[in-house]
Amino acid sequence: MKAYAKLRLNFQSKEELETIFRALAPEAAKPATPRSRVSLSIDDLSLVVFIEAKDTTALRATINAYLRWIYSISKVLSVIKAY
Repeated sequence: MKAYAKLRLNFQSKEELETIFRALAPEAAKPATPRSRVSLSIDDLSLVVFIEAKDTTALRATINAYLRWIYSISKVLSVIKAY
């Protein structure tokens, strides 16, 4: 059974959005596992993450990984911006 998810994450700045997009692009282009595929796109100030997985377990794992990476990158950017 295939499972799909589409995440739309809004950002305050184009710079943060583009930085996160560039950081995630290599992972989306060459996934660590064949159980899921991810495509990324930018729509105005939103990052759109489309995930296609072989099952709901793989879908959940992929969603969690991408959200964790996005959160981590955002936190690093906020610390850098503070200096």
